[in-house]
Amino acid sequence: MSRTTSKVFSVFELPSRNLYLCVPHRDDMANFLPEVLRGGVDVVQLREKELPDDVKIDTAKIMIPICRDFGVPFVMNDSPQLAELVGADGVHVGQDDVSVETCRQILGPQAIVGLSTHSTSELVHALTQRATYLSAGPIVATPTKLGRPGTGVAYALECQARSDRPVFVTGGVTSANVGELVRRGLRHFVVVRFLTESVRPFEDARALRVAIDDALSMTIEPT
Repeated sequence: MSRTTSKVFSVFELPSRNLYLCVPHRDDMANFLPEVLRGGVDVVQLREKELPDDVKIDTAKIMIPICRDFGVPFVMNDSPQLAELVGADGVHVGQDDVSVETCRQILGPQAIVGLSTHSTSELVHALTQRATYLSAGPIVATPTKLGRPGTGVAYALECQARSDRPVFVTGGVTSANVGELVRRGLRHFVVVRFLTESVRPFEDARALRVAIDDALSMTIEPT
C-alpha cells in the first residue's frame, strides 16, 4: 500500500479533533474499530510495542480502510518507515525514538507527526520541532507507560498554553473525568484502556464523545 493511494489528512484538521484512540493489535480489530469510530473516536493510532513488524503491517492494513471509511486519520507508532510502507497519515514518536526531522524526511511536510512530552524541558525542545501535535502526560500514572510517574494536569495546561499546536492529553481519561478536564482548559484527549478494555466499545466511546462535546459546549473560548 503506498501513500499515493491513501488519503493524506491535512495537518490543519487536527485542532478540530478531540478524541484520539491508541490501540494495540487485537484479533477482533475488524469489529472493534468500527464500533469506537461510530462512537466518536476521531483519530486512531496503532500503538504496538511488542509484536513483529509483519503483524503491525497486517493490522494496519485492516485498520486503514476502516479509518478511511469514517474519515479518520490513521497514525502508526514509533516508525516512520512502517508509516510510509502502509500508507498511514502519519506517525507518533517518543523522546527516545527517531527525530521529528527524520519523520519529516521520510513522510514529507504534509504528514501528521506527533511527539510525546513529559516535562517542561522536553516541551521547550518540542516547540522548536516540526511536529503537527504534541502529547502531554501521562497526567496520572498508567500501566500503558510503565515506570513513568504522572505529570499532573498542571503540566498539560502548561503545554497547551505554550504550544501553537494541538496538545493531546494522555493518562487515565474516562467519560467520568473528561468533562472536568475540559472545564479546566484541556481540549484534546488520548484514550487507551477505557476503550481497549471495554466490553461495550460503542457505548463507552459514545459516552466519552458526549462528555467532551457537552463540556466544550459550555466553555467560552477567549477571543
